[in-house]
Order: sequence, then C-alpha cells, then structure tokens
Amino acid sequence: MTAVSTPPARTDRRIPPAVTISSWAVPVMVLGQFALLAGVPVTIALVGALRRVRDRTVRRAAALLAVTYAIPLVVWRTRPDGAPSLSKDIHPAFVALIVAASAALIVAIRRARR
Repeated sequence: MTAVSTPPARTDRRIPPAVTISSWAVPVMVLGQFALLAGVPVTIALVGALRRVRDRTVRRAAALLAVTYAIPLVVWRTRPDGAPSLSKDIHPAFVALIVAASAALIVAIRRARR
C-alpha cells in the first residue's frame, strides 16, 4: 500500500509587483517634493489593485490612497491663487494623510500575501 501525497490547492493570492512598488513610491515622491508626479504611482496602484487583486482590504486601501491624493490635487487645480506647484501648495496634514494611506496599503499588501 502506497500513500500518495497531493499538494494543497493553491489559491491565487499574488499581488502584482507594480502595485507593491507603487505603494512604496507614493510616500517617497510626496515627501521628496514630487507630489504632482506621485499621481502616476497612485494611478498604477489603484488600477492594479482593482483589476488584479482579489483581496478587498487591498482594494479599499488603494481606493483610500487615491482619494487622499485626489483631494489636495483638486483643491490645488481649482484655486485661482494656488501655488505653481502641488508640492508647494499641499498642506502638511494632507501629506501626512497620503503617507498614512500608503502605509495602510503596504500593510494590506503584506497581509494579503500571507
């Protein structure tokens, strides 16, 4: 009598590397005074999370990051007396919120990988 061992069924829990890299790039870019260019990794993280990730927590964290980034961007674009750069116009509280939302996305990604 022989025992046949079958590996457990693997669930697809992969997070695209672009989402992970983008979640790390956003706070670096915002804190490094490249807030307007940080819109690119925010968009990559949001689209990648919504299209490729099944975990709801990661999706919600990516949406939270996009919303916290969009608010100061819209305020900057609609103000008639705004600064010439988003980095110069953004309030430090919004910078802290964007960094916190990005940290929440990083934690959600790490939790989803386990």
